[in-house]
Amino acid sequence: MSVTELNNENFKQEVDESKLPVIVDFFANWCNPCNMMKAGFESLSEKYDGKLKFAKLDVDNAQELAGKYGIASIPCLIVFKNGSSIGRIEEYLPEESLKDEIDKVLEKN
Repeated sequence: MSVTELNNENFKQEVDESKLPVIVDFFANWCNPCNMMKAGFESLSEKYDGKLKFAKLDVDNAQELAGKYGIASIPCLIVFKNGSSIGRIEEYLPEESLKDEIDKVLEKN
């Protein structure tokens, strides 16, 4: 599964109306920790195929959405289920640690 590029126009359809839980990476191209996490995030999208949808949103291009979800620093990943936030990961993590945190969020919900 690939990572879906989100924007103001498709966020509702891709996240709020998704049948699968969705993890959204709120990022910016200038953010070094965001860029360091990119490969691991994309790799994990393959491992969760059919269980969790992976998406990313550039906060510079969607400031209203970033504000709506209280994004104060990046990288910030939010897991959504049925349009509601069920968990947040608010730091850079290497792939294995990121997987562990995602699993914790999914197990609780």
